[in-house]
Amino acid sequence: MSMTVRAGIVCGACDWLNSDERLTCMECGNDLALPNSNQIVDSEEPPPQQAAQQEAEEKPMEQARHFICQSCYSPVPAGHKFCGKCGSPGAGEAGSDPEFFGDMQIPGKAKLILIKGEGIDGISYHLNSTEHVAGRSQGAILFTEDKWLSPKHANFYYSEGSLMVRDEESVNGLFLCARGPVDVPSGTVFMVGEQVFKVETVEPLDDEPEADGTYFFASPRKESAFRVIQILEGSGEGMVVNSRDNQITIGREGGDMNFPNDPYISGAHLKVELADGKLRLVDLGSKNGTYTKIAGEQELAHGDYLFLGRQLLRVEITN
Repeated sequence: MSMTVRAGIVCGACDWLNSDERLTCMECGNDLALPNSNQIVDSEEPPPQQAAQQEAEEKPMEQARHFICQSCYSPVPAGHKFCGKCGSPGAGEAGSDPEFFGDMQIPGKAKLILIKGEGIDGISYHLNSTEHVAGRSQGAILFTEDKWLSPKHANFYYSEGSLMVRDEESVNGLFLCARGPVDVPSGTVFMVGEQVFKVETVEPLDDEPEADGTYFFASPRKESAFRVIQILEGSGEGMVVNSRDNQITIGREGGDMNFPNDPYISGAHLKVELADGKLRLVDLGSKNGTYTKIAGEQELAHGDYLFLGRQLLRVEITN
């Protein structure tokens, strides 16, 4: 007696023999795709298209492991300039790498490195062209959120092989860190910590009486060769100190002008003095240095620090 064997799927709930093509039991409706079901699986390989789809779902492309779109967080293959899902630009470029102005640095040329300010600390701006304008809205070096910068603030350029910077008639100017004692003319503006000052000579006392011989009554005054004026935001004047013994000290405490709440000022930061008939700024070994305002244009050297608005930049020049 011959026996006919039917291939199919036995329902785990009611033992009904179903066709191997069914996904649910024809008798009771039970799900036949459970992991513990007695499904008889065809031994043939899945179609190539189906196999490729399964592999893509399990394992992303090798390149996509390292690049993620910053807008939709989808994997993006290396070298792709746009995200394939949302279209965001630059999605396949390494997000942790600094952005560069211009090409790779050329020997003999300079670059500016952002030390503190708007953007990513350590970002580099390569000065490989002839001129490089910096500002809030004009030029190749932009700091759009810095309200202390003029639209076109400064220009970095080369002259006879030297790197120069020129103030483009900005409102607030450029400040260069002094490398040592520096002689300055009367009217020089300088910066210590977050404080801005102006130093100027003082005219001799005019202690003559009025026409009727009466002297003007006021607080006593002493002879002084110069004075330092604190400049407030909006160009108003703050603290004013006249020199005694031809010097004025500035610091966080113990000086003639003290700023205990300024975290960037050292205890004894700067001495302003009149020596040999010249006004001189002498940094007293402060941690953050003393910055003088550039008048017109200035040659820059390797390792110089300068402020544009609230952006602190360091100059690096390759050999």
